[in-house]
Amino acid sequence: MKTILICGATGFIGRNLLEYYYKQGKYKIIATHYNRPAIDGYNGVKWVKIDLRDPSAVKSILSEVDIVLQFAATTSGSKDITTRPYIHVTDNAVMNSILLRECYEQNIEHFVFPSCTVMYQPSDKALSENDWNGNDEIFPTYFGVGNTKVYIEKMCEFFSRLGKTKHTVMRHSNMYGPYDKYDLERSHMFGATITKVMTSQNGKVNVWGTGEEARDLLYVDDLVEFVDAAINNQQSNYELFNVGLGKATQVKDVVSKIITHSGKDLEMIHDLSKPTIPTSLFLNCKKAKDLLNWEPRTTLDEGIIKTIKWYKENE
Repeated sequence: MKTILICGATGFIGRNLLEYYYKQGKYKIIATHYNRPAIDGYNGVKWVKIDLRDPSAVKSILSEVDIVLQFAATTSGSKDITTRPYIHVTDNAVMNSILLRECYEQNIEHFVFPSCTVMYQPSDKALSENDWNGNDEIFPTYFGVGNTKVYIEKMCEFFSRLGKTKHTVMRHSNMYGPYDKYDLERSHMFGATITKVMTSQNGKVNVWGTGEEARDLLYVDDLVEFVDAAINNQQSNYELFNVGLGKATQVKDVVSKIITHSGKDLEMIHDLSKPTIPTSLFLNCKKAKDLLNWEPRTTLDEGIIKTIKWYKENE
């Protein structure tokens, strides 16, 4: 039986990957944690507290691993992206550089890395993987995190050319679902809206600006299934994939759907003192369909219903 290493298994996507592969039962699982404690209830999972910026620790943990799912990162919500953008740069560049080098040294079979979509320019059409190049300007707010992600993408491609390890990079769209961040200090738009709707005491939900920004929102189960499809179906040593729903939905419509599916009678209030940038960004995921036979299965409405159900049971 092969061994799969889930880095960042206490985080949002890492926890969902852990749930999936634990239930599947076809791999031995090693799960890493650092700032948060290990999670009880996963019998047979080997938990390791590790600082992935430590080369000797990384060398040790990879000695019995076949597949690495690298979902450990320094992350935060929109507030930190605006006020402390540097926190997304150094640690993430260091830990991924060390992991990639050691995966090569130890002949790891497959390395999966989640990039992002902040390098893409807003567009009224679905963007493919080739719709960005190094000469394109990254939006100033995301300059640090976006270029860090591009650097790690290129590191994956570099090590793939040395021929030992298969690498999958995914530029995934906005994720949501179980185990996401739901506190208002650290959460992104979707998680924050769920919390605002479910905890509203005054019959109102506040939305920044006009809510005309349109985003591609992907339910986390579909991302997990993409990872499994890449492990099982990718043939080449390096591939970069867009992974999203492939549709753009305006924020005000997302909020409206969440209110509807919550069963609450709430009024949406627009805070027009906050900035509004009426842009659209969504992904063309044809490559993932063609090469991996993957496509999203969860509609936005279905995903909202599932997320609200999970929130009620767990938060």
